[in-house]
Amino acid sequence: MRVAIVKYNAGNTASVANALIRLGVEPMVTDVADELRAADKVIFPGVGEASTAMKYLRERGLDSVIRSLTQPVLGICLGMQLLCETSEENETECLGILPYRVRRFESEKLKIPHTGWNRITKLNSPLFTGVADGERVYFVHGYYVETGERTTATCEYGQKFSAAIGSDNFHAIQFHPEKSGGSSVFRVSRSSSELSRKYDRNYSGYGSDRRQMCTTYAGRFFAEDGVFRRPA
Repeated sequence: MRVAIVKYNAGNTASVANALIRLGVEPMVTDVADELRAADKVIFPGVGEASTAMKYLRERGLDSVIRSLTQPVLGICLGMQLLCETSEENETECLGILPYRVRRFESEKLKIPHTGWNRITKLNSPLFTGVADGERVYFVHGYYVETGERTTATCEYGQKFSAAIGSDNFHAIQFHPEKSGGSSVFRVSRSSSELSRKYDRNYSGYGSDRRQMCTTYAGRFFAEDGVFRRPA
């Protein structure tokens, strides 16, 4: 199985790639259009600022490449926001794949950006099969995606927002799976049998390191014959 990570100026590619390697997945970090299109699955991670990221993508034609992908695509953090129509962060026009606007957190009481552990609820995607409603994951973001019909998980921080979205072959999560490995929810799900193993804070392996992408949803995304497959 060929897994590609989109290489660009806002991608936290190293941490995501290292987490995948620990799962037994050897990713390819690339900005080459043919390599992205040929991959079985694509990860579109991101940390940073929306307008400079979109400028970089447009200058290299990666915006049209991402829009053209037909295999399963997983956006993470800023990657999720860039899949939306627009962002209030410097009034940025994004990729327009997901029909939502990215808004800035506004609060006089809460610390912005939203950083740390929080609970995800109303889970409605095969990504979350086996994940209990109310499980805690790790967030770092000052902007959020509004909720709507394609929201597949929600979270609250001053207001309710989309913790995950899904539309056709595009799926996205606002939280960082590679930093969320300490919760009791996280498991490794590998190969066609989706063999799962539970890791927790007391286990001497992956569960003791929150930088592992040892998650049920990660495992289901990477299972070769699972729900998330390239169309025949």
